[in-house]
Amino acid sequence: MTESTPAIDGEIEADVRTIADLPFHMMGRFPKPVTLGRCRGDELIELSSKDVFERIRDLSLGFRALGIAHGDRVAIIAESRPEWLLCDLGVLTGRGVTVPIYPTLSAAQAKYILHDSGARLAVVSTKLQLEKIQEVRHLLPALEAVVLMDAPAGAPSPGSPSVLSLEEVERRGHARMTGEWGAGRGFRDDARAIAPEDLATIIYTSGTTGEPKGVMLTHHNLASNMRAAAEALKISQDDVALSFLPLSHAFERMVSYVYLFAGVTIIFAESFDTIARDMGRVRPTVLTGVPRVYEKLHARILDTANNAGGAKARMFRWALAAGLARAKAVLRGKTPGPLTSVAAAIGDRLVFSTIREKLGGRLRFVASGSAPLADNVMEFFHALGIPIIEGYGLTETAPILTFNPLSAMRVGTVGRAIPGVELRIADDGEILARGPNIMTGYFNKPEATATALEGGWFHTGDIGQIDGEGYLSITDRKKDLLVTSGGKKIAPQPIEAVLKRSPLVAEAVLLGDRRKYAASLIVPEFKALERRLKDLGRPPGAREELVAREDVIALYQEIIDALNRELSQYERIKRIALLPREFTVESGELTPTLKIKRKVVEEKWKEQIEGLYRE
Repeated sequence: MTESTPAIDGEIEADVRTIADLPFHMMGRFPKPVTLGRCRGDELIELSSKDVFERIRDLSLGFRALGIAHGDRVAIIAESRPEWLLCDLGVLTGRGVTVPIYPTLSAAQAKYILHDSGARLAVVSTKLQLEKIQEVRHLLPALEAVVLMDAPAGAPSPGSPSVLSLEEVERRGHARMTGEWGAGRGFRDDARAIAPEDLATIIYTSGTTGEPKGVMLTHHNLASNMRAAAEALKISQDDVALSFLPLSHAFERMVSYVYLFAGVTIIFAESFDTIARDMGRVRPTVLTGVPRVYEKLHARILDTANNAGGAKARMFRWALAAGLARAKAVLRGKTPGPLTSVAAAIGDRLVFSTIREKLGGRLRFVASGSAPLADNVMEFFHALGIPIIEGYGLTETAPILTFNPLSAMRVGTVGRAIPGVELRIADDGEILARGPNIMTGYFNKPEATATALEGGWFHTGDIGQIDGEGYLSITDRKKDLLVTSGGKKIAPQPIEAVLKRSPLVAEAVLLGDRRKYAASLIVPEFKALERRLKDLGRPPGAREELVAREDVIALYQEIIDALNRELSQYERIKRIALLPREFTVESGELTPTLKIKRKVVEEKWKEQIEGLYRE
């Protein structure tokens, strides 16, 4: 193995040993109230530190009133909003274990996680999510009750006796505090009694086989990553963050912990579609996103500038050229020449300052994670005066391993190890990691745990290089997972297997790695296709003609539509291309054991693939 990067001892806040200490830290440390808020229509609803603390306390006591005890699992199935964090911290301060579930998952997928984790309680956001759980409730013997966030205020608990409103849970908790002597003090004492090694959360992530694995993270895993990330980000109470990524994702949840730890105001966007509106309203100084967010914003800014025409378009192109010249130098550790610096400054004042104002006017930087960021997008935003900090990590690492430091970013890399983390490159090029943030293992999967943590190092499944300054570059993937530009992970083999169950499909290759959506190449079973066409009274044709015919493509779209109904939104196949011949060993597309070589297929059918992602 190559030489590893050294572990760095960061400053440790003695009063936050566990995530359960976070509410008390927020109340006792900051001169200004820490605010949680949510954009909703024309409103901006905000909660102060006192409101946040009291609601966490009442929820914690309320969950305990429902019987949640040390180590019991509580699932949260909700869109990102203040109540998500309040429930999360309410569970954790009550010594429970939070199990996040994406609200976009199907009922069957949610059922798997609820069953595997043995969740006793599920907190859901809306009636739609409630109906999803009720659909599979009879298959979940451990699930005792469901809590609904969006029940009408003041209304009785909805539906059956085992369905309660979040307001009712808080009311029970508050009654317990006021009615039982010392309950408020007991809340603090119980939270402080949580040990760093206690399990805090089980986060399910897709495996290459498609069966989710529950990543077990302790309070120490989370708290150490939170402190190290806060030290790397250099944020404070002067910052305001706009959050729009799902809190079910380990990255955004950790970033939210970091914000609370540093006293940052967090405002949740109403939805992904309202980000532009909410940025103008909230005027954030920092935000986190995934590459697809920045790709869309990049395209939108370019389209707007090009459509302006005339002198405005020419001025934008000149300013962009000057800004990119400066950005490319800085992001490669070089000093731009004086003429370049002067031109970039003029372009910034005349053009880019106006664009930044439309984005709220206060952004200091944005962070990108969950998937690789294209170099040209990073350079564009740096030229714009909004640097993108790219990081790297996995759910199993709580999740952050590296960050590109704001003062010394390097394009083409994901930065250097954060304090406390060690990175190492194995003989086969795989990136290995060690540190206080590494998971304890996969829930109910001892063999997978042993493989992932072999030799005391976490095996990331990614291939990379570490340069002389400690910057990590990701060069390949050992794992076969597809990671969309939105940060969603898709296991291709189970989806391909379902497609190949159709008699009309000989081969299927799922696409989407670093792309904005999933698509598929399909090789028809031509003999079966000819029979189907004959049965339908449609003419035959040469293979090259058939794969381009609209009526043939429609037959395969029916297969896709049926499959999509069983998949999560981010897994759904948006476009397909039919190929005129089978994959062969001779062409290099198949191994001798007839396994598909994805890279070879993608190279040989590059033109068709690009067509699937062409706007």
